[in-house]
Amino acid sequence: MASKKNKARSARDANPRKFKKKTSVLIIDKVEFIDYKDVDLLRRFMSDRSKIKNRRVAGNDLQQQREVANAIKVAREMALLPYATRVASTRTGGRRDRDDRGGGRGRDDGDNKENNSEETTDTGDDAADESVDTDDAFASTETEA
Repeated sequence: MASKKNKARSARDANPRKFKKKTSVLIIDKVEFIDYKDVDLLRRFMSDRSKIKNRRVAGNDLQQQREVANAIKVAREMALLPYATRVASTRTGGRRDRDDRGGGRGRDDGDNKENNSEETTDTGDDAADESVDTDDAFASTETEA
């Protein structure tokens, strides 16, 4: 079983891509103490829905992430930061959309479809006759002018 572990390690070591570790905002701004009243700093570690960003995304080390999380939680208790933010978005699909369309299948829908198809063929013929008449009238006005 030791050979499987060695193979996994060698595969990881053989990967030529090296990722640069993200630097923390706290290190860049040289913040020594994370205060729960510093709302602008704490908002940088929160998503648009007011969730706390994880360490990998924020670039914090373990101690910094703990301090940031605790400061955000205290600020939420003091009503300086929201627990959740509602984001407006449009719905795509879903059951509500299907019900609004009226596309349900039933006995009445089948009968109505047959009746509607007959009516459309009748009106379609009339519309075709009218279009020919208007075309002739349009052609005669062109020749007169």
